[in-house]
Amino acid sequence: MRFLNIDKPLALIIALLVASGVFVFVSAAFGLVARGGGHISSVVFSHLVMGLGLGTVALFITMTVDYKNWRSLSPYLFGAAIIATALVFVPGLGFEHGGGRRWIDLGFGTLQPSETLKIAVVLILAALFATMREESASWRGLGGFAAVMLVPAALLIAQPDIGTLGIVFLSGFGVFIAAGARWQQIGAIVLGGLLMLATLIALRPYMLDRVLTFLDPAANQHAEGYQIKQSLIAIGSGGFWGRGFGQSVQKFTYLPEPMGDSIFAVAAEETGFIGATLLIVGFLFLALRGFHVAAHAPDMFGALVAVGISVYFVSEAFINIASMLSLAPLTGIPLTFISQGGSAMLVSLGSAGILLNISRTKVKK
Repeated sequence: MRFLNIDKPLALIIALLVASGVFVFVSAAFGLVARGGGHISSVVFSHLVMGLGLGTVALFITMTVDYKNWRSLSPYLFGAAIIATALVFVPGLGFEHGGGRRWIDLGFGTLQPSETLKIAVVLILAALFATMREESASWRGLGGFAAVMLVPAALLIAQPDIGTLGIVFLSGFGVFIAAGARWQQIGAIVLGGLLMLATLIALRPYMLDRVLTFLDPAANQHAEGYQIKQSLIAIGSGGFWGRGFGQSVQKFTYLPEPMGDSIFAVAAEETGFIGATLLIVGFLFLALRGFHVAAHAPDMFGALVAVGISVYFVSEAFINIASMLSLAPLTGIPLTFISQGGSAMLVSLGSAGILLNISRTKVKK
């Protein structure tokens, strides 16, 4: 079979992370049921049917389609992702929740189109730099990177969805560095990114609150500070071996978003230090194996796509985990393959399929 040529360690770690995510999600869902959450059926439908179900179909499709086809399709996919993300601003179609206008109402569920930008930006930048080749290291390469990032950044800031913007930026930045960016260009991007972040923090009060809460969680016990406190209680109470599957206490009433960005805290409470460490090592191995695929890709486009997807996965996971450990400000970023979110799961699994397809054509070095 054609699937036998894929990188088996990479396929195994993806399968283990997805399977672990199902168990943790089901356990976390018990907390919402106990709270009397009336929308539990829609949440389960969105994550398990739209996310995991359609995502698995997307994984097998992208794992089958030759990754080289995405090079010519990348401009169209990028344009479609931009248009879809902009549709959230259409009255009657997009809707606002929790201070952000990020979703489209499909009637039977919701869609967060900005998730598609994570893979669309990787593909368009990989195609661009694979075409430019030597010019990638010039200032034209920096101009190309900035031009691609401009519209997605504007749309995500307007929503606002700074967490997704951070993942899109880091993934695209990883592609640019792998394409041969020079230290001067890297420094310019880092400086520009820091200036933009400082400006957003100054202009967006909620971002300033999150930074201040990160610096002193005890100063804010009613919102982000409360979530960090409850997360640390959950992680600490798991001890070395954990309370056991389904035995988390914090998911009942105390821990905000137990199926969303706080799901790592639920996993750590139930599986303890051992389980949390294995989960972190799993994501680290996923990134390293993805970079291994990139190093053995037969062409520059495949190598850059593999780097971009690997950075996308590991940055999303580690930022989420760091925020739950109070090592980074809260961002609302999901835990890859695990957190609630049909759109995020669908795009993640589809991207994983592309990475596995690239691994089928690796060359020995």
